[in-house]
Amino acid sequence: MTKQFLVMSFLLIPLLNYGQENSNIFSSGEPHFKAFWNYHYDFTENTTQTSAFELSRVYLGYKYSFNESVSAKITYDIGKNSAGSSHTAFLKIAQLDWKVNSNFKLSMGMIGGKQFNDQEKIWGYRYLYKTLQDEYKFGSSADLGVNAEIKLSDKLTSNVFIVNGEGYKNVQDEDGNQRFGTNLIYKLNKNITTKFYYDTHAVVDSKAINNIGVFAGYKSDKFRFGAEYNEMQNGETYKNAAEDHNLTGLSFYGSYLLNEKFEVFVRYDKLTSNQVDGSDTNWNFENDGGLTMVGIEYKAVKGVKFSLNSRNFNYKDSNITDSSLVYLNAEFKL
Repeated sequence: MTKQFLVMSFLLIPLLNYGQENSNIFSSGEPHFKAFWNYHYDFTENTTQTSAFELSRVYLGYKYSFNESVSAKITYDIGKNSAGSSHTAFLKIAQLDWKVNSNFKLSMGMIGGKQFNDQEKIWGYRYLYKTLQDEYKFGSSADLGVNAEIKLSDKLTSNVFIVNGEGYKNVQDEDGNQRFGTNLIYKLNKNITTKFYYDTHAVVDSKAINNIGVFAGYKSDKFRFGAEYNEMQNGETYKNAAEDHNLTGLSFYGSYLLNEKFEVFVRYDKLTSNQVDGSDTNWNFENDGGLTMVGIEYKAVKGVKFSLNSRNFNYKDSNITDSSLVYLNAEFKL
């Protein structure tokens, strides 16, 4: 309780200094949507489903600014459930943002996570594939809690947060232990961004689940490149504790803008787990391995993109057949 009280106090104390500096009142709102569609063909040997059309994700929401300092947004995430073609809607974002001053912003509610959003900006193809931490469940893209964004200097920004730790599709667990975390984002210049991330989640009858991540990204008018290293300790996923079960992930990705319509990209991920209790194999051996993606993107009009890409996963377990798929993806949004 003492730790939680100190963190909450740190997040809320700046509000006491909030005055009348933002008295220019205005209000505005706008709806937004985003949809991810694909057709894919599976060349993997002995696969049961060789091809399919999918509507993998739909986001529906609304943003509203109450004045220059206070705004809110609500987003529903509609994705496939276990029934296949049926879809289930989850409340992903219900977030209130309060820009206390030019150096401090407070967010509360069902808030967007800060673990891999900077990586997503450099990767740039969320409609094709999630970033490594998101894809392999090192963390959730949203959760219930509070986040403080603090501008420490022109180049250095920090986030300090406390959230439930179960993600936006789950309620708080019975033990009531929250996830605490922070990240530091340092912009060397207008092109280069670096980031250090850490969070910890105390779990009953197990060691705390810890997440550590480092990232560096470069972005210019023509070229983007990102590299990240991530480690999760004492967990099979960010919400499933497993003592001494560790998972590490490396990811490299880059893209080059050919012209205003076409862009090419490449990505490589490597996922590795450790051995536990004298086992001969790693605990996640059947999923360990490397992913290679190569593709091209076409921007049809503003808000509409298509991509043709290939995805190959080479499993560390030689008894599992390596997968090979080709995708045609589309994103349309407002």
